[in-house]
Amino acid sequence: MKKEYLQLDKVEGSLIELSNLHRVSFGEVVRIKSTEDSREMMGQVVKIDGDSALVQVFGDNLGVSTNNSRVLFENRPFEIPLSKEILGRTFDGIGRPIDKGGDIYSDKFYNINGRPINPVSRRYPRNYIQTGISSIDALMTLIRGQKLPIFSGSGLPHNELAAQIVRQAKIAEEGSEGGDFAIVFAAIGVKHDEANYFFQTFNNAGVSEKVVMYVNYADDPIMERLIAPKCALTAAEYLAYEEHKHVLVIMTDITSYGEALREVSSSREEVPSRKGYPGYLYSNLAMLYERAGMIKGIEGSVTLIPILTMPNDDITHPLPDLTGYITEGQIVLSRDLNQSGIYPPIDVLPSLSRLMKDGIGEGYTREDHGDLSSQLFASYSKVQDIRALAQIIGSEDLSEEDRKYLKFGDEFESWFLNQGFEENRDMEYTLNLGWELLKILPEESLDRIDPKLKEKYIR
Repeated sequence: MKKEYLQLDKVEGSLIELSNLHRVSFGEVVRIKSTEDSREMMGQVVKIDGDSALVQVFGDNLGVSTNNSRVLFENRPFEIPLSKEILGRTFDGIGRPIDKGGDIYSDKFYNINGRPINPVSRRYPRNYIQTGISSIDALMTLIRGQKLPIFSGSGLPHNELAAQIVRQAKIAEEGSEGGDFAIVFAAIGVKHDEANYFFQTFNNAGVSEKVVMYVNYADDPIMERLIAPKCALTAAEYLAYEEHKHVLVIMTDITSYGEALREVSSSREEVPSRKGYPGYLYSNLAMLYERAGMIKGIEGSVTLIPILTMPNDDITHPLPDLTGYITEGQIVLSRDLNQSGIYPPIDVLPSLSRLMKDGIGEGYTREDHGDLSSQLFASYSKVQDIRALAQIIGSEDLSEEDRKYLKFGDEFESWFLNQGFEENRDMEYTLNLGWELLKILPEESLDRIDPKLKEKYIR
């Protein structure tokens, strides 16, 4: 039952405090109406203490006072309407259309907090999503149903990488690229020119019809920044589990989400934890990331790529640190590679995909994929040691084998890691390119490859 209250106890910033309430629920949607200028705002119950509640208003509540307002508790959680018509549409941070395409009419409304997946009902992630980017596809393969974050830094081309993945991503089955594959893109706290970049890139590439966008601008209300990723994941769950699509969710930038969480927590005067973030930062991130996955008996999957910029490039910062505990690997961008003109500047050695081994190889990609990936990692790791040695003694004093490793490292970065923004490489091309690079090295040093595979691909 909806309940309306006319007396407010306190208004402070975007928070409204009320008391003497009856049967109010945490997370309940609230509408605030001003009796003076007929303005209407939206809010959500964020704290309950006995018969008192704290309401967080979405937006600016200037002009609201304790005497000239009516607060209506709607007795429902925050919900959004969803149907197949959301594909190709753009929404704001709380699910309202902003593309002049009209409202979404549906008899189904979905709670943005989702429903936790029973661990017993989860299907183990198998098979892969091809991104068309060699370094990701070969060395840290994205598996369907996985959560694989991208750790970036300020000024690095993570937006370009996200746009390229959206434009190129597809699943392996024939004919599935347009049929049962979809992308949900959540832009959290982005500038207007960044959002326009994504709009134009997707339109120019002709992929807009399979993309659902949720855009929260940097000048939008801070609470919408916390709602936007939940709306995006709710749309992804709908497309995956009711429309049976394989859905890739890309969210940028999770750092903006964390900063919003810290700001809202501070305004509620909660006790801070590491670097001022609330103690529940871990559980909040887990509530987002753990919505990725697959369910037994249901065709469809939700795969998640959250992108976060590490403050001061510090991978031990709470946001990347806690994200690493929850997710199944990470893709790390390198400032040194970026300054060398390499795109995408993916730092191979600290990057990994923990589920990669279960979605590659014979029956998925190719029988040589696992051995090839392991050998490329090992060889490139040795290159770093030899480069460090060459800085001390000079490259002319290195052995012949070490010089071959240096050549391999240069070629690996120039031809394998480096590829154009418009360049879309299939898995076959990527794996063949990896074998061509390994031919630079002495055959006896390729100790991670099955002799049968050496015979087939090198000799």
